[in-house]
Amino acid sequence: MPVVQVKLPDIGEGIAEGEIVRWLVKEGDTVKRFQPIVEVLTAKATVEIPSPYTGKIRKLLASEGDTVRVGQPIAEIETDTAGPVKEEKPEEPQKEAGPQPRPQAEATPIETQASQAGIAKVKAPPSVRILAKKLGVDLTKVKGTGPRGVITKDDVIAYAEAQKKEPKPPVQAAKEAVVEEERIPLRGVKKVMAERMVEAKTRIPHAYVVEEVDITELLAVRERLKPLAEEKGVKLTILPFIMKAVVKAIREYPLINSSLDEDKGEIIVKRTVNLGFAVDTPHGLMVPVIKNANTKGLFQLAREVRELARKAREAKLSLDEVRGSTFSISNYGSIGGVLGIPVINPPEAAILGVGRIRKEPRIRDGKIEERSLVYLTLSFDHRILEGGYATRFLVRVKELLENPILLLAGEGELE
Repeated sequence: MPVVQVKLPDIGEGIAEGEIVRWLVKEGDTVKRFQPIVEVLTAKATVEIPSPYTGKIRKLLASEGDTVRVGQPIAEIETDTAGPVKEEKPEEPQKEAGPQPRPQAEATPIETQASQAGIAKVKAPPSVRILAKKLGVDLTKVKGTGPRGVITKDDVIAYAEAQKKEPKPPVQAAKEAVVEEERIPLRGVKKVMAERMVEAKTRIPHAYVVEEVDITELLAVRERLKPLAEEKGVKLTILPFIMKAVVKAIREYPLINSSLDEDKGEIIVKRTVNLGFAVDTPHGLMVPVIKNANTKGLFQLAREVRELARKAREAKLSLDEVRGSTFSISNYGSIGGVLGIPVINPPEAAILGVGRIRKEPRIRDGKIEERSLVYLTLSFDHRILEGGYATRFLVRVKELLENPILLLAGEGELE
């Protein structure tokens, strides 16, 4: 029977390479055409690659953790087709009619290379690396028992326990200072983030405006809405309120929701608001996107924020869920940052940074009161937006957040 090669297909979105996360088949397995055979982590999401042939897996040409480029062979299949075999390309994974990305069972292994020559590569997912660092375990000394030698949490725990039982050698004076280091390949999500940040800071003239917002009344409204939200299975955080304020303000200042076509010298104003929001994950910064946010109520925004954030942390976002944003929000305040200056997510015209909520005294009506305050920072593309226009937009967002009745006024704003 003829033997054919399965190559990493062109997934689209300008993606040139991917990391083999998990093989769904093994050598000797029989597969059908379009059957998923491998999970690949691209720069934007984890996708499932189907077999373009029917036959038997003869050989896997790439290991879990390997980075392969588009067009590179990843497997060999013995087909049962008589005569020359023509590869039949399935539809792209991101299209509704084609194979969809499926949840990955484990975080992506990251191969690291020790700085000294002759040290073997280490395969371990981020969660295992975090555990090893916490326990003070050198992963280069741990033998992996997972698939293809991947180090598991049980391997790390067992090694740490064994180390406790071994007698410690006498302390000797150090002959010379040795600097220990770990080299982590810049690839996947981190690589694309690095490239986009370089593009943003070198090509886009950033300008900034900051406002301090009193959200005391808004937090009180949220507390009153929480029981109703819980009845509908919604966890109500501050972020959906900010999203609602952004959407309303964009209606009055539409240039905020635009991009620049440099080749044609045109500003493209987007009539649909697709909100990207930054999520800090073990495998890098992810920016899932809420599509058509301008048509959705507060509770629906809250539902999608929670679900997309969960999928981002579990590396289960599809390509469609991380593309097409027209405006982004970076809520670094949820981690603890009081004030930040976010970098624009190209090709968008602006990004809003949200700081940590603080309680501070303020004078109101001649009296000192404790108020809940938050800093909002708008970073904007000065080629598209003038300072006055950007400032008026941010002041409108502030006004809406400080007056919840204005924010939620209108039919369907909650749902």
